[in-house]
Amino acid sequence: MKLGRRDLLRAGVTGGVLGVAGCLERLGFEEQSAWDVPPMVENRPDAVYMPPSIEEMGTYGQASNGEYAVDLAFTFPHRFWLVAGDTERVDVTTDDTMHLMMTIWEAETGMLLPVDSTLEIRDDDGAVVHSDPPWSMLSQRMGFHYGDNITLPGEGAYTARVVTGPVSARRTGHLADRLEGTATFEIDFEYARSDLHDLELTLIDEDERGQPGALEAMDHSDHAHHGDHDHDDHGATPDDGHGDAHDDGHHDNDHDHEDGHHDGEGHGGHPQLGGPPLEDLPGTHVGTETSADASISLRYLEVERFGEADGSTDGSEGSEQEDIEENQYIAVYPRTPYNDFPLPFMAISVTLEEDGSTILETTLQETVDHELGHHYGASASEIAAADTAIVTVDTPPQVARHDGYETAFFEFDPLTFDLS
Repeated sequence: MKLGRRDLLRAGVTGGVLGVAGCLERLGFEEQSAWDVPPMVENRPDAVYMPPSIEEMGTYGQASNGEYAVDLAFTFPHRFWLVAGDTERVDVTTDDTMHLMMTIWEAETGMLLPVDSTLEIRDDDGAVVHSDPPWSMLSQRMGFHYGDNITLPGEGAYTARVVTGPVSARRTGHLADRLEGTATFEIDFEYARSDLHDLELTLIDEDERGQPGALEAMDHSDHAHHGDHDHDDHGATPDDGHGDAHDDGHHDNDHDHEDGHHDGEGHGGHPQLGGPPLEDLPGTHVGTETSADASISLRYLEVERFGEADGSTDGSEGSEQEDIEENQYIAVYPRTPYNDFPLPFMAISVTLEEDGSTILETTLQETVDHELGHHYGASASEIAAADTAIVTVDTPPQVARHDGYETAFFEFDPLTFDLS
């Protein structure tokens, strides 16, 4: 069932579209507010589940400086959960204007970036009307992004000033000398309440809500600009949520490192919401296990640039066997089920054992790499002798969650991988 917010309001007042007075309350909405959200799923599992609804999104524009790229999108205000020890639900208030979202990625690879960011919104007179930093977030349609419910004083012209960088994760490969500093982008947009009212709300069938599965990831290549809506397929696909999340994000750019301003065209290609397919990555795939409903994969490989902890080598010569042992590298990939979204801001460690005896205990570093994508890794020459690897999640993903993710990715068990 697809409903516009204007339809919901008319139904509450006149009984027009939905046909009967009181239908809003049965759907979980209150007549006095246009922004009330559908009721939470009852008996939510400690896993990823189908949420109660799908909210259409619009976008205000994109900007890039050749390294960082930013997309500014909007939808209805909605609840989400903060993660800081315990989870804390943030509910919609009557003052909320919209839920504003920023997707930030590396312009050459399309890789989403774990990065510090700030957001400031100024009105047409240059007065600051919003300055709260956005939350890092995880949603089933957008994957990893930054967002918040915000309040604007009224309709009109605004400028969003986004400051992003540096990347908090270790950068290796072609990214080792990129993403080191900050970049500032300004995206002009026109806020009209009608743009929000005209967005569609799709209610998930009641017998599907709360079931294992996830919404299909959105396709940024179809994401139009200037208040136009995202018209990709909104269908719920619990069995195969990959959709077009692996769009080719490679493109030409001029490597201009100056600050960027939105000019209506965009220069950063499209973000790849999912991580690169595991079968396309170099090295040996040891296996994939599941804990806290996250999919956790372990790989090891021989890469010269990972010979030292910072991803570089010292250029020293040695025998071929010495080089191989020195350049052994472990990479762990925690991802969401169904959509393969990388899970950022975690603390992960690994223990290597030989015949039951520990030969290495090390903390993995969150890393972004042009070839290996987002992962947690460490150099480990001991892997050549090890027969078992034990991966332990010490801290779960420190990101806010939208409906469908707020109960997953918390209680992790140590995972054992056979290396023999």
